[in-house]
Amino acid sequence: MSTARQLATYASVGVGATLAHYAILIALVEGASWRAVPATLCGYVVGGLIAYLLNRRHTFASDRPHAEATWRFALVAFVGFCVTYALMSLFVDRWAAPYLPAQMVTTVLAMFVTFALNRRWTFG
Repeated sequence: MSTARQLATYASVGVGATLAHYAILIALVEGASWRAVPATLCGYVVGGLIAYLLNRRHTFASDRPHAEATWRFALVAFVGFCVTYALMSLFVDRWAAPYLPAQMVTTVLAMFVTFALNRRWTFG
């Protein structure tokens, strides 16, 4: 599969994972009065589980054993988690940006980082 097609599939899978992420984020902020940064990190974990399962099968069609791919994916997800934390802290806590637009920008930037790492290292 070409890089462009993989990126498009990765982005499509990301939509489902992101919907779950945002549902958790909004529920925790609006329903449980959590602060935006911890709430988005919880959503990130749920979205990450969904992303692993769908990307392994549909985006990268990987036959790398789960025992190897899972820890690699988790490490890449941790990098994305750190990118998410840093950007959301900057946008929301430092610049007082509204949390949802900040999360949208953060999601796109983190997607490019994690796609490159997952394509080359996790499932490659």
